[in-house]
Amino acid sequence: MTMTEQAQLGQQIDFTLLASNGEQVSLQDYRGKKVVIYFYPKDMTPGCTQESCDFRDYHGDFAKYNTVVLGISPDDLKSHNKFVAKHELPFLLLSDTEQTVAEQFGVWQLKKMYGREYYGIVRSTFLVDEEGRLVREWRNVKVNGHTQDVLEAVQAAQV
Repeated sequence: MTMTEQAQLGQQIDFTLLASNGEQVSLQDYRGKKVVIYFYPKDMTPGCTQESCDFRDYHGDFAKYNTVVLGISPDDLKSHNKFVAKHELPFLLLSDTEQTVAEQFGVWQLKKMYGREYYGIVRSTFLVDEEGRLVREWRNVKVNGHTQDVLEAVQAAQV
């Protein structure tokens, strides 16, 4: 898959980004585990903080189902490190400053707010199976109740 093609359900995917632990992290590093990837617009903003804290609060539940959570935003590592420390996030945040992975998943889009147009992340979550295939997607999500919906999908995939 080239970076100009958008990831499709059932397709094996991979990417590598710099993580909040200072290391390069590839999706293939997690083969054998399910991976929840959530894209969010910006560290320290109310909706993104709530979503990240919800994934933090359910972290143990995801772990019971052999599932890793990764957050991705365009923020740099300095911003991610502050966000992780302030909210005690137990999972990695990946820095997509060039929006290459956001484009790969089709979440870097033209948005409108207060009559202004700009490009940004459309809040979205993806579930990748143990073989690295994209198996579920939630696009343009609302934060309230979303993490529970994702956990239920992970539990259903356990059969």
